[in-house]
Amino acid sequence: RRLYFDTHALVCLLEENGFTTQQSEVIVSALVKIMNTNLDMIYKDMVTKVQQEIALQQVMSHIGGVKKDMIILEKSEFSALRSENEKIKLELQQIKKQVMDEITKVRADNKLNLNLEKSRVKELHAQQDRALTQTDRKIDTEVADLKTMLESHKLDNIKYLAGSVFTCLTVALGFYRLWI
Repeated sequence: RRLYFDTHALVCLLEENGFTTQQSEVIVSALVKIMNTNLDMIYKDMVTKVQQEIALQQVMSHIGGVKKDMIILEKSEFSALRSENEKIKLELQQIKKQVMDEITKVRADNKLNLNLEKSRVKELHAQQDRALTQTDRKIDTEVADLKTMLESHKLDNIKYLAGSVFTCLTVALGFYRLWI
């Protein structure tokens, strides 16, 4: 253990600054004791090169063992992960197939429902067209009947008018003959 400062020079410096010789020596000896105590504590925590080499070799052997264990675990876990991954792939394929089947089924059901609705709409239009045609025929028949009746009444009116005119003419000719 060596102190890397001059204790005598420190004593002289303290004396120059107003300390007595005895005070300066006491201060310097206290500083030396404190420094020695600190160095003892530091040396307790330090290791020698031999101890450091031994500790390094122990750590390296532990690291080697851990590496071996990690490689073994990695291989076993990797194979387990690979088999689990294969299982998940198979399950995904099955689920995908089921989903595609369901989609196909829903599409077929929708097409069927759409075709049924189209046929119902066509049938409804056909019924409406038949009803409209029947209504048109009834209207045409009624109009024809009304025209026939109108013509019949027209002829009757012409007959009565002609009869009335001839009657009036006959009466007028009769009065005319009587007065003449």
